Amino acid sequence: MIYLDNQATTPCDPRVLEAMLPYFTEHFGNPHSSGHRYGNKAAEAVEAARAQVAELLHAQPREIIFTSGATEANNLAIKGAARHLRGWGDTRRRVITVATEHKCVLEAVRDLAQEGFDTVTLPVARNGRLDPELLKEALQTPTLLVSIMAANNETGVLQDIPALSALVREAGALMHSDLAQMAGKLPFYSEHVDLASLSGHKIYGPKGVGALYVRHRPRVRLQPLFSGGGQERGFRSGTLPTPLIVGLGVACALARENMEDEAVQAAALRDRLFGRLAEILPGLEQNGDPAHRLPGAINVRLPEGLTALDMIAHMPDVAVSTGSACSSAEIVPSYVLTAMGLSAEEAARSLRLSVGRFTSSADIARAAEMFRDAALVEAPLQDGSKCPT
Repeated sequence: MIYLDNQATTPCDPRVLEAMLPYFTEHFGNPHSSGHRYGNKAAEAVEAARAQVAELLHAQPREIIFTSGATEANNLAIKGAARHLRGWGDTRRRVITVATEHKCVLEAVRDLAQEGFDTVTLPVARNGRLDPELLKEALQTPTLLVSIMAANNETGVLQDIPALSALVREAGALMHSDLAQMAGKLPFYSEHVDLASLSGHKIYGPKGVGALYVRHRPRVRLQPLFSGGGQERGFRSGTLPTPLIVGLGVACALARENMEDEAVQAAALRDRLFGRLAEILPGLEQNGDPAHRLPGAINVRLPEGLTALDMIAHMPDVAVSTGSACSSAEIVPSYVLTAMGLSAEEAARSLRLSVGRFTSSADIARAAEMFRDAALVEAPLQDGSKCPT
């Protein structure tokens, strides 16, 4: 089977798994039990991993808070910052985000709206990017927090975080960025933001672990999401999962070491894939800005007469996704693509493809053949029917 859905999740790198295994067995201590060697060994491993995550983001280890993943980190950043500032008497109520953000960001902002915050969701252009002028206009109202993802999880489109963050800071607001897709694929410098989230399973690490960058100077404070023993500087209570954190640390270290070479390789494979598909499927188009996107990501719109779900059904050995959500019997078009101005019909013809660390040139060639075969099955005949299988 050919895996082309690396934006959904990545396989755990064998080197990450190897580093994790001892902490499930011989080094099983609680990292918060500092009175014996078992606990000390686990604590040392956690702090080593914290430093590895910090290095990837060009941050300080004390600015890294471990979470269960980017969803929790996003919620902690957005709700935690807004609630803390309100609790300390800050009269600002505006929270700004973008229509193409991950669901967890949009839902976190909606939750704040239910608490009386003034929430604004900005639109994007057809290419998926935010117009800085729209942000500048929204910031005319005193603003607490702005949350803008670095790279989109469906299209791979990049936002200009340094430029947008400059506007946010000029307005005196906090800047949060969801780095789940970008971390480990392109360089990121924490100096541009106040808060940033990442997830282990997007960078060849384990599922169930992530991290939140919280700027130390000037210090950003958060209200915790839940109560407990006050671990992680009081921001995130609970016993830390040492094996998962070790895995996250190694995944970050590998990403940092190999980022430049992997970006070149991924971009080359992505372009080769799109080139072959464009030959096979005349009229194939890209969704989103072709110049500002992740190296391995591409979202394609199939020619008229083909649907994404039908193509997937005829390619059981190629793992791709539609970006659509299925609810009961109803197919809901991707909100990311419709926010970019695509019609529901155009969104239904769209596929998310993403190559990764373990994708080969042979995979691309075989995938193209499978696309060709599926298109032959799905291509409408002159009478409007489909070719027989």
